[in-house]
Amino acid sequence: MGILNSSFSDLLFIMFIVGLVVFISLYFVDAGYGKMRSEKWGPAMNNKAGWLLMECPVFFVVLYEYFKAFGDPEIADRVQQAPYWIFFLIFEFHYFQRSFIFPFLLKGKSKMPFAIMLLSVVWNVINGYIQGHFLFHIAPADEFYSQLYTSEWLMDPRFIIGTAIFFTGWIINMHSDHVIRHLRKPGDTNHYLPKKGMYKYVTSANYLGEITEWLGFAILTWSFAGLLFFWFSCCNLVPRSNAIYKKYEEEFPDEFDRKKLKRIIPFIY
Repeated sequence: MGILNSSFSDLLFIMFIVGLVVFISLYFVDAGYGKMRSEKWGPAMNNKAGWLLMECPVFFVVLYEYFKAFGDPEIADRVQQAPYWIFFLIFEFHYFQRSFIFPFLLKGKSKMPFAIMLLSVVWNVINGYIQGHFLFHIAPADEFYSQLYTSEWLMDPRFIIGTAIFFTGWIINMHSDHVIRHLRKPGDTNHYLPKKGMYKYVTSANYLGEITEWLGFAILTWSFAGLLFFWFSCCNLVPRSNAIYKKYEEEFPDEFDRKKLKRIIPFIY
């Protein structure tokens, strides 16, 4: 991985530390949305609107950073090479689904605290800037990355393996969300333990899919920016998976004893 300019490196380091703080904090304080929603997080809003508002900023920030690069004569030619627009398409592919499709698939009348939505907006704006600015402004001007991100990169094992991991995670994520949405029939208010797909092994299969995606993205871009995204995803989702695990364990003790389920990493944690 190449050497980044000092100010961008400082931002990565700060966000790495923030991720560590989030990781530790979430083992003591449950993030107040979804299954862990709590009144202590204050006023709440419609869940669908909350998801849309908190996820779409990263889509638009990366979109802006990508097209902004075409106005810089020093890097415009390089950004038009295949690796850059594939990075763009892969990233936006995830967030288009997450921002403009996923919220409208949600069932029920759940609420999301305004505080959670706003915190997520802040993170997504920062992360969108980090990913977009690195990929489409720093990398094309950097000696190491400008030589790495050529058409030959598409045949590099790191790109191939990373892309395969990313889409494996995406499939796990999509299928897991589908399983959760169809746990109950219309009118049914009972709670059920999900059992299909990767839920045979972990209680947070959707989170497993998401961290797998961003592990793949870190590998296929071979970048510290991508690595930070994977790190932050783990810091947020791993402790949250622990809270969900404990909630399911309380609700379905007999099935837990029989299935030997893990939280988010099959057979490990």
